[in-house]
Amino acid sequence: METQGIMEALNQITRERRVDKQLLFETLELGLTTAVKKKYGNNAVVFVEIDEENGQLRPYLLKTVVEDENEIEDPVCQLTLEEAQEIDPKLKLGDEVRQLLKFSDFGRNAIALAKQVLVQRVREVERGKVFDEYKSRVGEILTGTVQQQDRTGVLVSLGKAEAFLPKKETIRRERWHQGLPIKAYVVEVLDVGKGPQVILSRTHPGLVEKLFESEVPEIYDGIVEIKNVARDAGGRSKIAVYSNDDRVDAVGACVGMKGSRVQAVVKELSGERVDIVPWSEDAQQFVTKALSPARVSSMRIDRDKQEMTVVVEDDQLSLAIGREGQNVRLAVKLTGWKIDLVSTSEMVQRERLEKELRVAIDEVAGFSDEDIAALNALGLHSLKDLNTVDEQSLLAKGADTESLARWRALGQLRASEIQAAFAEKVEAEQHLFDEAMFDRVGEEADDAARPATLTFRDESELAPGAESEVDATVETNDEGVAGEAGDVAAAREEGTDPEAEPS
Repeated sequence: METQGIMEALNQITRERRVDKQLLFETLELGLTTAVKKKYGNNAVVFVEIDEENGQLRPYLLKTVVEDENEIEDPVCQLTLEEAQEIDPKLKLGDEVRQLLKFSDFGRNAIALAKQVLVQRVREVERGKVFDEYKSRVGEILTGTVQQQDRTGVLVSLGKAEAFLPKKETIRRERWHQGLPIKAYVVEVLDVGKGPQVILSRTHPGLVEKLFESEVPEIYDGIVEIKNVARDAGGRSKIAVYSNDDRVDAVGACVGMKGSRVQAVVKELSGERVDIVPWSEDAQQFVTKALSPARVSSMRIDRDKQEMTVVVEDDQLSLAIGREGQNVRLAVKLTGWKIDLVSTSEMVQRERLEKELRVAIDEVAGFSDEDIAALNALGLHSLKDLNTVDEQSLLAKGADTESLARWRALGQLRASEIQAAFAEKVEAEQHLFDEAMFDRVGEEADDAARPATLTFRDESELAPGAESEVDATVETNDEGVAGEAGDVAAAREEGTDPEAEPS
């Protein structure tokens, strides 16, 4: 192995693989040191001189000068003064002598070991560079080629690195085949034994955000912001957008001309439905838009608990909830508000029950006059006050712990009794309503079965200005509309032929 050939090989590696040359020199020195120690033993001290300008590589074995052979403990590391002065007469005891080694002295195995160390180090450097490159791309979309799919997920080739799309990160109905291009969101990058492995996702909300960023120039330029994304992968997504420029409509920019931009995103997501919601600082307005396409009737907001009771008409309730609760669930994720969704009729029942629970303390059975006086002194005048008040505030006002526990237990008992009685009342009302509706449907069915009475006016037999009407009964069809033949027959009986041409 010629040293010139080694230097040329190093230069080629530096050019093709873009590895730092100094790092290669250090690696080569380590490899040669390993090779020398394999031949001469682990105690051998090695020095490698690299002359980059002349393309020379010189490995030396370092030895220490001792007085005579009796003091030599390891001939690999020591030599006598006599031997040293044959090399250089100026050497004396304790000096260090460099013994130049020839590559031919190493042997094939030692050279192979040095090469292995160099190759391994180059691979490690390349892995490190690839790892750093993809580590910085976490949160981006990468395009790769499907290598294979099995029950654990999809293996994707990115060129320099290998990526993996776990099954839990795939959209349920998607099936991938070898050679197909695939776009996915980078979740994390792992440094494993085989090299960097990029973990991808097709279900992450960030995929929707990045797809819109690539399709909508206003988002890329920062004019339109995506405030939040809520996603049920494969089914539906909601994104909240906001425009920093009053002249730009955020929703319109994301939809595009004739829906071109949003359709491009939907296509990439295999048909997943995407709702674009205008973001607003007004929580009421934001939640109303987030529950679209359902129409909201009214709201009650508890800002301290970040909760909101949303009332919709009865025919809008199923639309607001969505299939398997999807619509309201995504609205909760998107807005960050806890949403209690109720219909108008249910809200009426809640208000009725709430009114009954506001019964005055002195009208609730079980409380003595002393209890009522004590509760009123604490500012509690109704059953609802007692059951909803914070116990710590009552204790701070001097309430007795034992009495407070007894009052709360009795209050909750009476409240449960009122709720049970109210439920029975509502059930009875519903039963009466159902019966009334059944009777009404029956009456309407009887009316539909009766023959219809049609009135015709025979103007040909009337003098000018006279008023006369002739009744004729015609059987109707299933829709309750007179048949064409019956109309014609009745008209001819009255002396008017509807098929005759006007004179």
